[in-house]
Amino acid sequence: MLDWTDRHCRYFHRTLSRHALLYTEMVTSGAILHGNRDRHLQFSLMEHPVALQLGGSNPLELAECAKIAVDYGYDEINLNVGCPSDRVQNGRFGACLMAEPELVAECVAAMHQAVSMPVTVKSRIGIDDRDSYEELTRFISTVAAAGCETFIVHARKAWLSGLSPKQNRDVPPLRYDVVFQLKQDFPTLRIVINGGINSLDSSRELLAHVDGVMLGREVYHNPYLLADVDRQLFNDEHPIKSRQETVLALLPYIDEQLQQGVRLHCIARHILGLFHGVDGARAWRRHLSENATRFGAGSQVILDALEFTV
Repeated sequence: MLDWTDRHCRYFHRTLSRHALLYTEMVTSGAILHGNRDRHLQFSLMEHPVALQLGGSNPLELAECAKIAVDYGYDEINLNVGCPSDRVQNGRFGACLMAEPELVAECVAAMHQAVSMPVTVKSRIGIDDRDSYEELTRFISTVAAAGCETFIVHARKAWLSGLSPKQNRDVPPLRYDVVFQLKQDFPTLRIVINGGINSLDSSRELLAHVDGVMLGREVYHNPYLLADVDRQLFNDEHPIKSRQETVLALLPYIDEQLQQGVRLHCIARHILGLFHGVDGARAWRRHLSENATRFGAGSQVILDALEFTV
């Protein structure tokens, strides 16, 4: 979810669900150790629980990043070994690391020893022609022995050459059965399934086979899906805000961020899909897209867009 699940996106999503675990976009160890640390890691206390997703392959660097994450207050460290982009491969992290389970285990062990918070791993079910179930179970068992108790598994293999990152999200077939089998073969591990999940009904069905469900693109493009997740999946019967009430609840945050120099479009881009599938959705998106990027745009742009949805 590079360039998608930044702190503004997560704050917005938290207004919809009290309980869903939110993940940062993947941040490389180099960006944390040598870049603008606050820009990558700062977040609002409102976002808890929130996990920092790391990209890297140097155990010592990842351990240092994990310690830094503790200082910032994250609830979980997640090592991404599922992203198939060329940029990620060139840096020797992401899905290419599935070919090196011992190295991934070293990275997990180093972070596990450095911090007391959970260290989890996000992976694919295989890469290229190395997609046998035997290789997947060797990867899982090797990394689990290093201290990882939770695996978030995208139920597709990844082709590291020949397919674009976008194609890798759609072209390789979904194999939920493989992830279900992992849970059966590793009953003491927490197995979370990811990939192609687009409703709470399907999420509930999947939870009959695994311990958790991760939604990515669907929630970003249709965020109001989260509004009912607490009631349906966490047994929390708190009142659900309407879409309009959600917007109004977000306005104080928007005004606060504008006062700190954040441009309106940096927040507005994450709420474009809030009215997905209801009357006024197109006018809402168009008004925000055309006006939130203008110099000096303020929260009145949001209120004006809201008029199209009433």
